[in-house]
Amino acid sequence: MTAPLVLLDVHKSFGPKEVLRGIDAEIQEKEIFAIVGPSGAGKTTTLRLLDLIEAPDRGQILYHGRALEPRSGAALEQRRRMAMIMQNPATFRASVFENVAYGLWLRGVPRVDVRGRVFAALDFVGLLGAAQERADRLSGGEQQRIAFARAAVLRPEILLLDEFTANLDPANVRALEGLTLRFRDETGATIVIVTHNLFQAKRLADRVALLLDGRFAEIAPSVRFFRDPSRPETRAFLSGEMAY
Repeated sequence: MTAPLVLLDVHKSFGPKEVLRGIDAEIQEKEIFAIVGPSGAGKTTTLRLLDLIEAPDRGQILYHGRALEPRSGAALEQRRRMAMIMQNPATFRASVFENVAYGLWLRGVPRVDVRGRVFAALDFVGLLGAAQERADRLSGGEQQRIAFARAAVLRPEILLLDEFTANLDPANVRALEGLTLRFRDETGATIVIVTHNLFQAKRLADRVALLLDGRFAEIAPSVRFFRDPSRPETRAFLSGEMAY
């Protein structure tokens, strides 16, 4: 079976700064793949490339074996099968229901189907009772659950998470992590998560990749990555010898 996501010698620069210097990875169906590394290593840039917001300067990203150009018709079709949750999600000054329904309305989903899908997504994240409340007046943890519902309602085959629990208290972190695991288990989605929280990567990921100086220093199953890393750079990073 062809992997949903494959990165082949991907390079990306912004002006004179080379952010990614040839990264390679094969991300499998139903896998939770975590990317960790110091600030400025290129983690968010990698997600933006996967989300077809940016294009690589060199190399390829394959979606089920196909290389796509951002802004092409095929890329738009692929983006409709993906969703991203950011660290600071923006909510509209509208009801929780309208915030979650917005993406379906943009896609032309019949209104008769929108109601059921939105209520199912809100029930999934535990906000069914808040459907008619103003989204922008809810707590940070509740707003992040709205963001998760907005992604889930689209039924993505690939879910990208960019520091999606960074500003939350421990209880909300646990809740969002639980939703992530449930979503993967119930839908079979492939999930790529960028996080500074090594404990979160350990709790969620099937495999972990360490991004250093624009390259993946190591990619390994989660247990091996944390217990017996093969690279000295990984050991230094995990021991705290490397600032991040």
